[in-house]
Amino acid sequence: MNDHITRIQQNIEPLRQQIIQHQVYSVIKDITDLQVFMKYHVYAVWDFMSLLKSLQNSLTCTSVPWFPTGDGETRHLINEIVTGEESDVDMDGAVKSHFELYLDAMAQCGADVGEINRFINVLRETGDFDKAFDAAGTPQKAREFVGFTFDTIATGKAHLQAATFTFGREDLIPGMFMSIIEDIHRHFPDSISIFKYYLERHIEVDGDHHSHLALQMTANLCGDNEAFWQEAEKATIASLERRIALWDGVYEEIEKVLK
Repeated sequence: MNDHITRIQQNIEPLRQQIIQHQVYSVIKDITDLQVFMKYHVYAVWDFMSLLKSLQNSLTCTSVPWFPTGDGETRHLINEIVTGEESDVDMDGAVKSHFELYLDAMAQCGADVGEINRFINVLRETGDFDKAFDAAGTPQKAREFVGFTFDTIATGKAHLQAATFTFGREDLIPGMFMSIIEDIHRHFPDSISIFKYYLERHIEVDGDHHSHLALQMTANLCGDNEAFWQEAEKATIASLERRIALWDGVYEEIEKVLK
């Protein structure tokens, strides 16, 4: 294991534990609570795809005429991850992105997909995030989470994007949450079977194979540049702090409903 990667993993472990042990999981008791969770989480699923495609744009040639771009191994790593995330299969074997699979899961369990669809439609038409957030009524914590992601993209620094992608997005689904979903699924199999499949697929693909690819990609991009590694660690910490804030927002909204 790369010494720099080991250092980052050690330094971010307290934040990872805050996410894995977050109190939000303890208040998700039924489908109504899960609907609130998904309303927030879908923004993280969507901007994950944007972060991924930004990396692909930086590390490969995605324009015409084509020219060989960057390092061959790094191209291979990002292209393989993109294929898995953008063109995976659903429960019936239909090819879909993980975002589209997530929308299917939301629709099945009765979560409101109108908000995220309005956000995407207005953003597609105007390119204005504030207008899109306002039109959709996006929760503040979700706005801040997406804002951080696109600030990272706007740096144009592939090593920062790779670090937040690798350390800030992978391997963050705790066993506790999976147990809760298993329990809800036992009682309401026709309402959350797609979401259960999404989580299992995420753990199988993203948490194992893709995480190894992403680690190698980050190591390739930072190389022997100590400044790059320090910047990568700082960005990773900020990314994890945003995730905690996003979960705080979910927790606070569910708590309001409970009260």
